[in-house]
Amino acid sequence: MSFYWIKTNWIIKKIFSNYIWDVSNTENIVYLTFDDGPVPEVTGWVLEELKKYDVKATFFCIGENIKKNSALFKKVINAGHGVGNHTFNHLNGWKTETEAYVENTKRCEDVIQSNSNYTLKSKLFRPPYGKLKRSQGREIRALGYEIIMWDVLSADFDTTIAKEKCLDNVLSNIKPGSIIVFHDSIKAFKNLEYVLPKTLAFLKNNNFQCALL
Repeated sequence: MSFYWIKTNWIIKKIFSNYIWDVSNTENIVYLTFDDGPVPEVTGWVLEELKKYDVKATFFCIGENIKKNSALFKKVINAGHGVGNHTFNHLNGWKTETEAYVENTKRCEDVIQSNSNYTLKSKLFRPPYGKLKRSQGREIRALGYEIIMWDVLSADFDTTIAKEKCLDNVLSNIKPGSIIVFHDSIKAFKNLEYVLPKTLAFLKNNNFQCALL
């Protein structure tokens, strides 16, 4: 089973119903999320783009990147955005033993707390690559985390697709309640630089509101 999809299959969502795939509403609210940061080459630019539209997003951060870029991480928080746990080393759950995976997640939580005055209002976790064993999911939820997946994947990280296709991946699938995945990473920036401003303009022009998870 591959988690590389654009719009999540409803069967998968039903099987893994303990995970959050979207947040249904009738108010045209959507949820922008960014994985893999913070990195100085990209995250600062993302913050500026979000500021232009007065939009808040949730950043699923890698602990190692937080440790390297603590000031930038604090900038994300001070701008009013949400943060979530994306493991310390961007681990592939399918290739990692459960105990090691959970410990890596705890390590990321520690670095979130120790590198800021941020108090987690809710504990959010997104598995890198969307790959998570059932045992890992149970353990992480037992730690108090909500596991946040998505229903719209930009695929901005895929360097083989055209930026126009990346944009279509997003705009063709947005609906009220959608959780949209971007990546504030160097690898994704070529596509993100094109797609994010156009997505933000689309959301504004179509009366969508962006909220924190």
